[in-house]
Order: sequence, then C-alpha cells, then structure tokens
Amino acid sequence: MKAMTYRGPYKLRVENKPEPKIEHPNDAIVRVELAAICGSDLHLYHGMMPDTRIGHTFGHEFIGTVVEVGGSVERLRVGDRVMVPFNIYCGSCYFCARGLFSNCHNVNPNATAIGGIYGYSHSTGGYDGGQAEMVRVPFADVGPSVIPDDIADEDALLLTDAFSTGYFGAQLADIAEGDTAVVFGAGPVGLAAARSCWLMGAGRVIVVDHLDYRLQKARDFAYAETVAFAQVGDIVRELKRMTDGLGADVAIDAVGAEADGHVIQHVTSAKLKMQGGSPVALNWAIDTVRKGGTVSVMGAYGPMFSAVRFGDAMNKGLTLRMNQAPVKRQWPRLFEHIRAGYLRPSDLITHRIPLDHIAEGYHLFSAKLDDIIKPVIVPAS
Repeated sequence: MKAMTYRGPYKLRVENKPEPKIEHPNDAIVRVELAAICGSDLHLYHGMMPDTRIGHTFGHEFIGTVVEVGGSVERLRVGDRVMVPFNIYCGSCYFCARGLFSNCHNVNPNATAIGGIYGYSHSTGGYDGGQAEMVRVPFADVGPSVIPDDIADEDALLLTDAFSTGYFGAQLADIAEGDTAVVFGAGPVGLAAARSCWLMGAGRVIVVDHLDYRLQKARDFAYAETVAFAQVGDIVRELKRMTDGLGADVAIDAVGAEADGHVIQHVTSAKLKMQGGSPVALNWAIDTVRKGGTVSVMGAYGPMFSAVRFGDAMNKGLTLRMNQAPVKRQWPRLFEHIRAGYLRPSDLITHRIPLDHIAEGYHLFSAKLDDIIKPVIVPAS
C-alpha cells in the first residue's frame, strides 16, 4: 500500500509499505477514505516530539471502510464505514472505566501518562497512522463507530480529533453563562474551541493569533472578536484593557509547543510568536485570565525548557484543567449540534490533497501558505 513515511525533520515521502495485518483478535483493518493533517502533526514534522522514528506513518484523523476483522470483534463487520477517534484505548482499565480514554493504562508501553495515539511517534505507542491507504485499528469494538447516515463524511472526519478536541477544550474551561473567553491560537482546534464557547454559554469570545487570514476565519466561523498579537505592544495588557482591567473569565491554550516551527529564544517579549517548545501561549493564558479564573490547555506539548508561571497561577487562585481529549465522549452531543444546524465542522476544511502529494500539503500547512486552515488527504485508491 501507499503510505506517508517520516524521513526526518521537514522530510517525508510516500512509499510502498506492507499492508497492515490482523495482529490480535480484537483488531480491524480499515481502508482509509479520508484523512487529515493536524496541527499537532506539525510538531512531529518539525522534529519537536521525542522518539519520532524514520519510516513512521503519521495521521490520527481518518475515516474509512472495514475490510477485515479479527476473530473477537463483535460490533463491526466488513463493509462498515467508520470514524476512528485518535485515542487508542482498551475500554476496560481503571481509566477507561472513568471515561479517561486518552489515559488508557494498557495500550502504551512507553509512558504511564498518556494512552495510545495513531501515528504520533513511539512515545504514544508507535502505532502507524491513517495517512495511508490502509491502517490497523486495535480494540476495534471500543474506539471506532459506524458513521451515522445523516453525518457527512467530512464532518465525521473532523470529529475524529480537531473539532472534538476544541469542543473538549471549551468544556474544560467550565464556562458560566455570560463569561468572557479568550482562545489563543486560530488553527482548527482553536477555531473549534472558540465556536464551542458559545454553545457553553459564553457572552464574549476573543481569539488571539498573528495571521490575518486565520483571524478572519475566527470572525467568520467562530463569530469572535480578534487580536493580532504581533500588532500590539503587550498582548496581556491589551487583553486586560479589553476586559475592564480584570482579565477574561477563562483562557484556552489551543497552541501547544509550537505553531510554525521557529524556536523561541526569549519568552519575555510580548511580540514573540507562539511556537518553539516553549510555554509562551500558556503563560499568556495564565497572565491574561482574571484572578479566580480558569485556564484550559489542549495544545500538544513535548519537552519544555522554559518555566511555566505556576507561581502566578497559584497566587491568582487559578484553576488549570488539561488533557488529551477523550474524543468518543464528545460525539453524541456534537452529533446533536450538527443535526440541529448549529455546527458544520467541515467548514474548516480549505484544502483537499491527494496522498501522493502529501509532502506539499505538509509544506503548505507548515509555512501557512495559500490561506490554509485544515488540509484533508485523499488516498489514491
């Protein structure tokens, strides 16, 4: 089969790899129909995440058709069209029993904090991802769901991570009716979080980024006020000015370790971009939110060598909430919102790229060219 393979930072290519096989009776094999490039895939592409090995296939957002099932699989049949959450989890451990699917205890031998993730380095289990023609899906009776007839394919694809994660970030923010929410980052997850804040009862939503086209998308898609942080002298002071000197009620970090691949050298300047293995966006969130407020974090972080302002957070009495999204928990409510016409996640998609041209897709997404927001990958077959 054809599959995207990692060859080192900023280097990848499409190669022929052996088709995946059933390795356990609980496995299924899925022929990929649509996949996507996620902003967190760029952390891998830029060499920011540990233990990203040569030959690994990325991709944790995908939908497809079941072509084979293991002997123990009961809920899926060959021919089912499924959406697959980015979390790989067993469904029966202490954490899965409590809905913490992203913290499954049985699927990742390389860590105790996080469960398995498709296509996200060996630090998350080493599972090949869906930027390929076919993929092995472990615990097939637990993670995948048959795509409902009234949910469009591209909407289902966006629910396998980006939109569900943004929705989860708004949930973590514990928004009270009328609250002001600030979202750092206008990528797909940040845009989804900003749109979701309204569904949680926010009275005001402000999105912070530095790219004009993404800020325009925040205004059009998320109905948010926007601030271009590179155009203000001090982003924290500007946001305090916009909130009567008190700060926002909640702040959401939808950026994580880096955004466009340039390493932060100094983290004190307000004009520095949100990038580079540094908690710049997280510190802005801590400093921006009012005393007694809440900071929600769902940006992906690897090793960080700069200090997070925990002292400030403690002295302000902040609540910090964070985790990888337990994606499947979000689907029932998101299905309801889509059916009611409140959401159409596929509105975030700007580019549809053949698998054979995925290297160009990564370049466009990494360099923020052609007003790209969310690229979808279409396998040749």
